[in-house]
Amino acid sequence: MMTVNQIIGDSPNQIFANFGKRFFAWMMAQTSSTYDKIVGDRKRSLFANLQGKVLEIGPGTGPNLPYYPKNIHWIGIEPNPHMHFYLHKQAEKLGLNIDLRIGNAEWLDAEDNSIDTVISTLVLCSVPNIDYTLQAILRVLKPGGRFLFIEHVAAPQKTLLRQLQSTISPIWKVIGDGCHPDRETWIALENAGFTSVNYERFDAQLPIVSPHIIGVAIK
Repeated sequence: MMTVNQIIGDSPNQIFANFGKRFFAWMMAQTSSTYDKIVGDRKRSLFANLQGKVLEIGPGTGPNLPYYPKNIHWIGIEPNPHMHFYLHKQAEKLGLNIDLRIGNAEWLDAEDNSIDTVISTLVLCSVPNIDYTLQAILRVLKPGGRFLFIEHVAAPQKTLLRQLQSTISPIWKVIGDGCHPDRETWIALENAGFTSVNYERFDAQLPIVSPHIIGVAIK
């Protein structure tokens, strides 16, 4: 007799992972407005003057879409298929045409030197290999193109918050779809090979992931 798993073709681990991605998409849809109240003004300033081809890595449920002008060519690379429903719903609400593609941050479905601006918000914390991701961003950006980012990062070394981030990291990665709360993202950015990297730190006043950076890197 065939088991349910054999009939549907998924192992228990695959079923659990799929449920986790579906739950994470739902959770992001419910909480993104709360986060935007904290960083909305910063997003509005960072995303000013966007034009041409704009590629967003991991757009999630589409919380950044309201900040974009309607005349850009927006491309989204979102590996979690359960996010796509929310993205299309948000785009339809805003009257935006979107080009949503399956892929991941280490393999961006875009031609070399073809993108004016790449955007990442709360994504570099969860990519499997941040160095590969930054090289992929450099590959697709036009010379002089910009990489705009808002990311939560590791707290300073030897602080209580940093110790807490490191302690709960294994559990946090499971419930947060691969998120590393103690990733030193700024170091990877500085070493990636951009012509310039400018960022500032700010406190988002959130549990565990309060330390943030916001900035611009130029190819």
